[in-house]
Amino acid sequence: MPYDMDYDAIKLAQAIVRAQAAAKPAKKNWGNPAPLALAGLVMTLTPLSCQLMGWRGADQNGFANNGANWFCGGLLLFLGGLLEFFLGHTFAFVVYAAYGGFFLALGATLTPGFNAEAPYMTSSAVLDATFYQSFGFFYLFVGVLSFVFFVCSLRTNICLVLLFLAYTIAFPLLAAAEWTHADGNLELSNRLLVGGGAACFVVSACSWWAMIGGLLESVDFPFTLPMGDLSRMVPGASQVDDVEAAPGKME
Repeated sequence: MPYDMDYDAIKLAQAIVRAQAAAKPAKKNWGNPAPLALAGLVMTLTPLSCQLMGWRGADQNGFANNGANWFCGGLLLFLGGLLEFFLGHTFAFVVYAAYGGFFLALGATLTPGFNAEAPYMTSSAVLDATFYQSFGFFYLFVGVLSFVFFVCSLRTNICLVLLFLAYTIAFPLLAAAEWTHADGNLELSNRLLVGGGAACFVVSACSWWAMIGGLLESVDFPFTLPMGDLSRMVPGASQVDDVEAAPGKME
C-alpha cells in the first residue's frame, strides 16, 4: 500500500485540534446572583417600610413581616452574597451577606423561640424600657456599617450611592425611635419610625431599579436601565499610581 502523505497530515491536524481542545479549560457559565439578592431585599424591605410608615393602619412592630425577614431578606441576601464570593466580587459579597445577617438577626429577635425579648418582659407582659435602650445600638451600628458601604459605593454608580445614603439615614432614625420609646416619648418615637420607614422606602425603590436593570440585561433586552456609572468620577488607587508612574509627568 503506497504511503499516503495527505492522509497522515489530516490525521496529525485532527490530533492537534483534539489536544488543544483538551488542554483548553472549559468555560464556566456563571449567572449573576445580584438580582436574586435584590429580590430578597425588595420582598422584605418594601412591605416593612410601608408598615413602619403606618400605611393602611399597619402595625409598626414588624411581627407581621417576620417570615420575610427569615426567608427573603435573610436567606436570599446571604445566598446572593455567597455566590458573589465565588465570582470574586468582594464588595457585593460583603454587602449582601451583611444585610442578610441583619435580617436574620432581626427575625431571630422577633421569633419567640429565641427568647430575645423574654428577659425584658414585665409582670404585665410588656417590654421593659431596657430592651429598647439596648436594641437601639444594633440599629445604630448597622447605620455606621451602611455609611462605610456608602463611601465605598462612590466608585460604583448613582443607584447604589442613593441606596446606601438612604440606609445610612434610616438606621440612626430607627435607633432614635427605640431610645425615645424607652424614654416614654411615644409620639416622637412614632415620627422617627415613619422617617426611618420613608428612608427604607427609598432603599427599596433603588433596589427595585437595580434588580429590574439586572434582569433586563440577563435576557438581552433591547434597552437597559441607566445606573449612573461613577467609576470614572472617582479615580481608583491603581489609576492614580499609573498616572504618577507615567514618564514625563509634571512635577
